[in-house]
Amino acid sequence: MKHIIIAIASAAALGLSTPVFASADGSCHFHGNKPAAEATVVSCAVQRKDVLATSGKIDAAWKAVKQEKIEQVEGKKGKEWKVTFKDPAARDKTKQTLYMFFTVPGNFIAANFTGQ
Repeated sequence: MKHIIIAIASAAALGLSTPVFASADGSCHFHGNKPAAEATVVSCAVQRKDVLATSGKIDAAWKAVKQEKIEQVEGKKGKEWKVTFKDPAARDKTKQTLYMFFTVPGNFIAANFTGQ
């Protein structure tokens, strides 16, 4: 019995337990300068879009909208990923297109309806 308790305590001390993330999009945080793959950035954009919709920052209808385009653009601080989502059914025509910006390694920068 004593050995089992020591083994469990040792495993917990070594960090062999389940990892905990600070937020729903915690898995989309990257370090270094290695460019992220397009699929990774799209996945992170979808996660971030869903968080924005759930939190009420954008309309909940955006959860159902699929990614339309991804490209690298020149941003204020150099190259950035620009991910575009289009909702032709949006009532407000100025908010038919959601743009999301990420660093080249894949970290979220901003989201807006202007593309700037």
